Amino acid sequence: MREDKQLPDSHGYFEEFGGKFVPETLMPALGELETAYEEAKRDPSFWAEFDSLSRDYSGRPTPLYFAERLTKHCGGAQIFLKREDLLHTGAHKINNALGQGLLARRMKKRRIIAETGAGQHGVAAATICAKLGLDCIVYMGEEDVQRQALNVFRMKLLGAELRPVSSGTRTLKDAINEAIRDWVTNVRNTYYLLGSAVGPHPYPVMVRDFQSIIGKEAREQILAKCNRLPDYIIACVGGGSNAIGIFHPFVNDKNVKFIGVEAAGRGIKTGRHAASLVAGTVGVLHGTKSYVLQDDAGQILGTQSISAGLDYPGVGPEHSYYKSIGRATYVAVDDKEALKAFQLLCQTEGIVPALEPAHAISYASKMAGSLNKEQIIVVNLSGHGDKDMDIVVKALGVKL
Repeated sequence: MREDKQLPDSHGYFEEFGGKFVPETLMPALGELETAYEEAKRDPSFWAEFDSLSRDYSGRPTPLYFAERLTKHCGGAQIFLKREDLLHTGAHKINNALGQGLLARRMKKRRIIAETGAGQHGVAAATICAKLGLDCIVYMGEEDVQRQALNVFRMKLLGAELRPVSSGTRTLKDAINEAIRDWVTNVRNTYYLLGSAVGPHPYPVMVRDFQSIIGKEAREQILAKCNRLPDYIIACVGGGSNAIGIFHPFVNDKNVKFIGVEAAGRGIKTGRHAASLVAGTVGVLHGTKSYVLQDDAGQILGTQSISAGLDYPGVGPEHSYYKSIGRATYVAVDDKEALKAFQLLCQTEGIVPALEPAHAISYASKMAGSLNKEQIIVVNLSGHGDKDMDIVVKALGVKL
């Protein structure tokens, strides 16, 4: 039995953040989901299957790797990478997709809908649906369809139906909007496999619980390697699932500092970014109260990031809570710096990161030099960069 004693409360609030801001038609579905998850949490057989498939299908545990040459290049603190990029499908998204897929099957919901930005959650959802024999429909903004063409093909190859979204900014926000509309219309037979630690309760806590396998492993691994906990844990933050997954198991270790790295895009001052925690205000988006990017009238603003997975104008409520109590510090890295860090990791370690965690690599590599050699930084390398090759080629002006 795995039981979490932390927030949220019974109404899904992390103090002022969270909740259920959805149409009345979805309240029974959320209640059903909450009940089903609470029952699954208390069922050892559910977690036994989750652990078994995480090991034998997804490829857990992932290594905690000492980046020796990167550390030497940066000077100062030791940098360790939690290698979620080595998982099946190439990113941490498979952890949550597996957990929710098993829950959907338990609830006898065979029609699965999902949203995706960078395509990694869409691929993970399609993969798990193929594995479990479930039908899968993935909503994806047309802008992301263009810049993540390889993942689009992978989803189709896995048997998923892809539905491009042409409304709004044609990115992740709009894909979620369409997925929610679908869910409202088909609520009786459909399970919404939400990809990040956002949305109405119980999604933020449920996604956190499935992704916490990252931090649990990292904790055991750093103690085994260094006989102590790290000084800093750094992770990129879009919706925030990879970050909350590695942060949460360390939440009571007050000497372990959390740093979440958002996408500054073209620069915070330009307004063309996706840094909700750094530059946003408290509002409601996609069923939850959290920090969002909005204008004075409360209208959600457009976003900009070289990384499709960070291109979202909101963030999970638990991150907003961590910000409000000072448990985590949130910063932003722009497109140019992320691209430099992408190349740096390739050239120092022979590891091609996704553009999302390249933001975290950028901040960690600069921070390391200001620390001493006894200090330890753990970076969550949440995804592999194969999906981003076309974007990087264009950004660098390379002709193939």
